[in-house]
Amino acid sequence: MRRRRFITGAAATIASPAALRAGGKAQRLAIFSPFEPIALMRADSNYRSYRVLFAELHRLGHVEGQNLTIERYGREQNTAGLAALASEVVRTKPDLVYAIGPGAALFKGTTIPVVALTGNPLGQGIAQTLAHPGGNITGVSVDAGPSIQEKRIELLRGLVPAMTTLGVIVLRTQWEAGAEETMRAGCDANGIRCVPALLDLPTDQTAYRQAVATAQRGGAEALMIADNPDAFVYNRAIIDAAAAARLPSMYFLREFVEAGGLMAYSFDLVTLNEQAARDIDAILRGARPGEIPFFQNTRFNLYINLTTAKALGLAVPQSLLARADEVIE
Repeated sequence: MRRRRFITGAAATIASPAALRAGGKAQRLAIFSPFEPIALMRADSNYRSYRVLFAELHRLGHVEGQNLTIERYGREQNTAGLAALASEVVRTKPDLVYAIGPGAALFKGTTIPVVALTGNPLGQGIAQTLAHPGGNITGVSVDAGPSIQEKRIELLRGLVPAMTTLGVIVLRTQWEAGAEETMRAGCDANGIRCVPALLDLPTDQTAYRQAVATAQRGGAEALMIADNPDAFVYNRAIIDAAAAARLPSMYFLREFVEAGGLMAYSFDLVTLNEQAARDIDAILRGARPGEIPFFQNTRFNLYINLTTAKALGLAVPQSLLARADEVIE
């Protein structure tokens, strides 16, 4: 991480914010987040991750409407599939793409620099190594490698020690792009069976409810919700379906637990978006993405909702409570 800061800092000396503004022509940033509504991708968003992103860009001298033009590609444009939407972004030739979620690989090999907020960049094939991505994509990884799923399953078993079968709610595109390997490896390490419930895009609330039912019919005694922005959009439907099925569930963000989910072993989207903003800044000033190391998240926080545990008839061991960063009652 220290090396990462040095490279980013060095790139920032290429041009000052004043020099960027003096250039006259605004630089174009495309935000590619095909699972999220466009209304959320703004500085005044209800999502604090976007508020932090734009605040950090502003601090670094990039201001929408002044020296930065932002083109947003969200759920509303994702009518013909991820590949078609990515092709449309490439056709418009922005100066940089900020790709959120599992679609970053669609920009691999293009001439457009990409900052990605995604998982398992090595498994996706978008980086040669974390230290030297080597292509047109860099960014931040939400996980610390495949072992994170094993850890999440281990923590869930702390609440459901008799669990033998885990249902995984996951997008088919994710499953086929590497999630299957990491999820099955995590289940194998914990001695349990993995039952995937795959969702095809576009999804909706009904699709997630049906996925929970599919996992339950497959014998799942608990659920794991795979990391992706689409699941976050439909968090309420997922939480309600899991509660109705009485399936203890592990989520990937604190917000799920705040909304009534059982537990989360969560990365910090605020920190990751701050880092993504610094990568965007470096590239807009002339740095090459292939020379900027991927930032790999290594800090995770454990959140437990005691009210939900009680509703499910689960006794939370004192050892697990002691490990929790926050207990919500």
